[in-house]
Amino acid sequence: MIDKDLLLELKRRKNLLAFSAGVDSTALFFLLLESNIDFDIAIVDYNRRESSKEEIEYAKKLSKKYSKQIYIKSVKIETGNFEKEARDIRYSFFEEIIEKEGYENLITAHQLNDRVEWFFMQFTKGAGVCELLGIKESENRGGYRVIRPLIKTSRERIYSYLAKNNILYFEDRSNENQKYRRNYFRHNFTNRLIEEFEKGIVTSFEFLSKDIDSLNLDIEIFNKKRLYVFKDIVNSIKIVDRIFKKEGILLSKKQKDEIESNKECVISHKLAISYEDGFVYIAPYLKVDMDKKTRDRYRRAKIPPKIRSYIKYEEIDIMAIEEFRA
Repeated sequence: MIDKDLLLELKRRKNLLAFSAGVDSTALFFLLLESNIDFDIAIVDYNRRESSKEEIEYAKKLSKKYSKQIYIKSVKIETGNFEKEARDIRYSFFEEIIEKEGYENLITAHQLNDRVEWFFMQFTKGAGVCELLGIKESENRGGYRVIRPLIKTSRERIYSYLAKNNILYFEDRSNENQKYRRNYFRHNFTNRLIEEFEKGIVTSFEFLSKDIDSLNLDIEIFNKKRLYVFKDIVNSIKIVDRIFKKEGILLSKKQKDEIESNKECVISHKLAISYEDGFVYIAPYLKVDMDKKTRDRYRRAKIPPKIRSYIKYEEIDIMAIEEFRA
């Protein structure tokens, strides 16, 4: 069930599994064991369901039985968009662990149904090919890689694996609530479509992924300590989209419109992007005090204002930037 190429990628590096005790991540836990992949686990308790404490205890039991390090975070989300807030909290937690403990791969249990549901969600709100294929087999993020070993495996096959091996897992009943768009597509389209056309759907995603790779996005990019600089070309927004995904941000159409119209802005309070003198600059957004001499030096070097603080904070040599632009 796990892609062989992804297995090789996992065997060479230190891995952290995003675990929930649900259907997909539980199956992936045991599939990784069977494949002799070394990994630890991280789980978030959102304190929303009565079963959440049982799920945490199950995760602890598995980690102890199979000698896995376990990381646990307990939170309560009171307001806002729960799914978005939960995702932001979850990935922030994972990234703290990755940075502190030196993990190289984050393994997630996204599977084929998730990929199709994402495709429908993007397709129906208006999206380009890069957005339609937002869930990939693997991708670079800032300082680590996200690996999705089950991305070609249907949910039905995962259920069958768990039943055949008599493996305990927990069901999230919120998956039945069709007020969430992904659940609407799941119950009305995705499950039946995959049941009838699974092989063709997997093949289509493979072709689409290759088509994206063939797009003319391979221009030279200056990349130093999460500062990106590249020449502004006709399809710059596609390169911008790729870099933001690498940094863990999936740009919405509204955010792309904001970037293209303003030419200098901050997205999700995290990344600054600026267009200046024929080049595009992207970097984490910071505010750092600097003296007039430093400000003038950055101004003369044509470094955009919203990018300057990060360059100063990380002590990036602006001469290297100037040489790249020359």
